[in-house]
Amino acid sequence: MTHTADATPDWAAQTEQTVLDAAIARAPALGWNARLVRESCEACGLSRGDEELLLPNGARDLAALLSRRHDARALQALDAADAASLKIRERIARAVSERMEAGAADLEATRRCAAFLALPTNADIGLKLAWESADHLWRWAGDTATDWNHYSKRTILSGILIPALTMRWFDGREAAEAFVARRIDNVMAFEKWKAGKDFDAPFRKVADALSRMRYGARA
Repeated sequence: MTHTADATPDWAAQTEQTVLDAAIARAPALGWNARLVRESCEACGLSRGDEELLLPNGARDLAALLSRRHDARALQALDAADAASLKIRERIARAVSERMEAGAADLEATRRCAAFLALPTNADIGLKLAWESADHLWRWAGDTATDWNHYSKRTILSGILIPALTMRWFDGREAAEAFVARRIDNVMAFEKWKAGKDFDAPFRKVADALSRMRYGARA
């Protein structure tokens, strides 16, 4: 199969989705592995050269495509919700629920992919994809933080998403949503406690001391 340089971006985007469709259909029988990648590409008429161009990291790239499809599906479902009318905890609960159900639509393939991402050698891509999902959900929820809160919020939500998604795939929706509700309650309780603490005070004291050392005591 020959592709011109100008056509490559469009070819890649369209072909990725076609291969992903083939992989979702085959994953229940084959698992999530190199064989799945090869057979899915063959089903789409792709040579090994095409496969290496399209998915240079093999099953890891295919896992990323699946996760990002589920992110897009969740965000499409969330378009029907008025985030501004919901409390922040309700927004996050709704967002996580939609992300769980987005993956459940491809349940058997998603289970195989989750088992693949649970391997120690794939922990890095699993964490990266959870962070991406958390970022999308926080943006939908209206988060505009650019300071350290930007990172802490996504880290916390990633820590909820990973076990919640796993529970949804293997234990069902009821167990997963109960877990999410408990975790959100825990986080909200912590945030309420934290709001009454001045964690920046030590840093201000250090900054003030350094300022006096450099510029002298204030009049």
